Amino acid sequence: QVQLVESGGGLVQSGGSLRLSCAASAFTFSRYAMLWYRQAPGKERDFVARITYPSGVTTYADAVKGRFTISRDNAKNTVSLQMNSLKSEDTAVYYCKLQILGWPPENYWGQGTQVTVSS
Repeated sequence: QVQLVESGGGLVQSGGSLRLSCAASAFTFSRYAMLWYRQAPGKERDFVARITYPSGVTTYADAVKGRFTISRDNAKNTVSLQMNSLKSEDTAVYYCKLQILGWPPENYWGQGTQVTVSS
């Protein structure tokens, strides 16, 4: 069972920056993606960003393009989300997901980390 642990959340003023990290326990899948989602109070969980392995292709939600950057450290099985120019609407619990590419699909979620942006 793969375990994911997020860290780096906190309280930041509007316009500030935060860096989230997600550490995955050891696994040996050859093709996978690591993603960030977020869920604001009373709203659905929304996609934020994705990075694939081995290609390293990144994808972003329109709401965060140009402000957030997803990156990975394959040796450490970690993925990070650098968040700049934060806005109050970025306030949410941020979740990391490991998506195993193939059949049958497998997904693993972290427990989430709170990000609060004060205006």
